[in-house]
Amino acid sequence: MIVISEKSKEQTNLSFRDQCLKLLYRPVPSVGGPRRSLCSVGSIPSCRLMILVDTSSEKMAAGVRQELAQLMNSSGSHKDLAGKYRQILEKAIQFTDAEQLESLKAFVEAMVNENVSLVISRQLLTDFCTNIPSLPDSTAKSVYHFTLEKIQPRVISFEEQVASIRQHLSTIYEKEEDWRNAAQVLVGIPLETGQKQYNVDYKLDTYLKIARLYLEDDDPVQAEAYINRASLLQNESTNEQLQVHYKVCYARVLDYRRKFIEAAQRYNELSYKSIVHETERLEALKHALHCTILASAGQQRSRMLATLFKDERCQQLAAYGILEKMYLDRIIRGNQLQEFAAMLMPHQKATTGDGSSILDRAVIEHNLLSASKLYNNITFEELGALLEIPPAKDDYLHGEVPGYRCSLAEKIASQMITEGRMNGFIDQIDGIVHFETREPLPTWDKQIQSLCFQVNNLLEKITAAAPEWTAQAMEAQMTQ
Repeated sequence: MIVISEKSKEQTNLSFRDQCLKLLYRPVPSVGGPRRSLCSVGSIPSCRLMILVDTSSEKMAAGVRQELAQLMNSSGSHKDLAGKYRQILEKAIQFTDAEQLESLKAFVEAMVNENVSLVISRQLLTDFCTNIPSLPDSTAKSVYHFTLEKIQPRVISFEEQVASIRQHLSTIYEKEEDWRNAAQVLVGIPLETGQKQYNVDYKLDTYLKIARLYLEDDDPVQAEAYINRASLLQNESTNEQLQVHYKVCYARVLDYRRKFIEAAQRYNELSYKSIVHETERLEALKHALHCTILASAGQQRSRMLATLFKDERCQQLAAYGILEKMYLDRIIRGNQLQEFAAMLMPHQKATTGDGSSILDRAVIEHNLLSASKLYNNITFEELGALLEIPPAKDDYLHGEVPGYRCSLAEKIASQMITEGRMNGFIDQIDGIVHFETREPLPTWDKQIQSLCFQVNNLLEKITAAAPEWTAQAMEAQMTQ
């Protein structure tokens, strides 16, 4: 409230902004009302300017509550009542700070009251959800939490409005980089168990958001649970943008779960999607290359290495040198990995059960597979030196046989042989690993070649023994 003498209103209006800079505060009691504060502004010619500031933030809210109470007890058409409620909502939104917050809370309490028709309350809460995002995030967050709390006893009646509130509240948490709360707010939307039937695209989009937020929070287990739910819906959706989001999210989940070869396949598939921007396609190809290098050695990885090596785009990537060495089965030394290790994401730098990093383990397996193509057999001591694993006491682990201790090189070799990723056998007595090359196609080629040689030799012997008969038989064969 501003009290100005009538004598000099014009002068006061002209200098009000400047005079407020000299504001002097002193509390004074009010007459016949709640205690207020009196702010006196410096001297103005022929007048005294007084600003009365109401210290009760609930005064305006009380007025809103009174109007709402009168409306709840009044009768009229739904259209008229909805219009009056809407006017109160617009008034509450135009308040500021505490008055705005208290007024909006009063409006929410009125809307969830059973005395208000469900037709009106649903319509007005929808308008409410439309207007709140324009408020400051701190106010909107407080209002959203209050609304969810008050609406909970009648949540079945307001499922659509609750879903909208949770989507907006999640967006606020996401801006604050509070990933877990952003995800948990979305989890509260009853996509499968509620009365409302949500369309496939809405459910798919929500599940993908939840999975992405859990990934940002470094929780791949929860992310995988929701990407699995999305997997059941993605075939039903025709939205190409959502399909791409699903593939990106699924690839990231596989990456975080250390299923590197599957992640590489997904990333590589994304790198060919025309709907994806060229820069992002190259980024997907980079992730495919990194995951392939980190994957366990074996046939699947060899096929993926071949696919990437033949892709000319990979030559633009910083890790192409490592790709080339792996594809050509060359031994990779530890000092060649420092630059590549710096490119990895934090979860890709994790250590395994034996204390080695994921990259170290992948390179050891690659080098072991490369050694199997160079040697027929090798001692564990020499193998450890080749793989840059020193035969120190700390590197010896308990083996499968009680009382027997094996080196890390032997442990990795035995694991690869057992899983069928490398052919060979281990002589634990002599401490030697024997490699075997049993690729099926080369073996079949040799067998066919041997059979053809034997047939040719037989034909030559027949020709030498009966040349005339052979000539007649050949001529008859040609004329058929």
